Amino acid sequence: MFPMRQRTVQCSNLGGLHRMAYTEWGDPRNPQVLVCVHGLTRCGRDFDFLAASLAPEYRVVCPDVVGRGCSDWLKNKAMYGLPQYVADMVTLIARLDVEQVDWLGTSMGGLIGMGLAAQENTPIARLILNDVGPVVTAASLARIGEYVGRDPRFDTLEQAEQFVRAVSATFGRHTDAQWRHLTEHVVRTAADGKIEFRYDPGIAESYRQAMVDGQDIELWPIYDAIRCSTLVIRGADSDLLLPGTVAQMAQRGPRARSVDIPAVGHAPMLMDSTQVEVVRRFLSDVSSGC
Repeated sequence: MFPMRQRTVQCSNLGGLHRMAYTEWGDPRNPQVLVCVHGLTRCGRDFDFLAASLAPEYRVVCPDVVGRGCSDWLKNKAMYGLPQYVADMVTLIARLDVEQVDWLGTSMGGLIGMGLAAQENTPIARLILNDVGPVVTAASLARIGEYVGRDPRFDTLEQAEQFVRAVSATFGRHTDAQWRHLTEHVVRTAADGKIEFRYDPGIAESYRQAMVDGQDIELWPIYDAIRCSTLVIRGADSDLLLPGTVAQMAQRGPRARSVDIPAVGHAPMLMDSTQVEVVRRFLSDVSSGC
């Protein structure tokens, strides 16, 4: 068995260079690569359980999107957005030295995947969109906007965990150990001993600009340009990805398949064997290849 590896890759932005951290699982020589990309304020360690399960079959690569986790923060906060994120992922895939990858993206990670999969000569062979699609509802934007960028600080890890449990209740039921895992990798201890989140509050600037007049965000031209085999995983109680959107996704663009995860909102965290099996079945189905 190959141990988990933590690495960085140097990426460019209009103001200079920045490091993007990533965690890698499985055989580094395996040409079968799965890139897993997290949501808005999360990090690549969200995928530890899925990655450990798939590592015998896949080289699983889980980046921390710039401004999150162990990656650098951008000086120019206006650069936080899909164009920068997609460019960083192209750099990462070049570092991996493979011709193509499969992609699993949760929420923001799915939007990044859509942006890259829509490009001509995309390296993405199979695309899994975890509770996200070409319509992002105003209601979900407003809910997320209530906490993103607020930069709360805590006296203890236990207090931080209680906050994570509250704002992430839509993730569904998890064990105490899983909630601790979902907390400890997105926080750090500051110089004064306080516990703070490990993401740049500046990501909220571009996020709030996206909340245009309380309207849904629609990205159908991007979705319609995708040609690779696509699976949509939806939390059955999601307020971000609605059933009507999933129905349209089955009829246009890549004509995505879909699976609902019961008793979960936005978004399934893929931490239990049932949810992991949904991913495994899609990736192992030869008919889902391009």
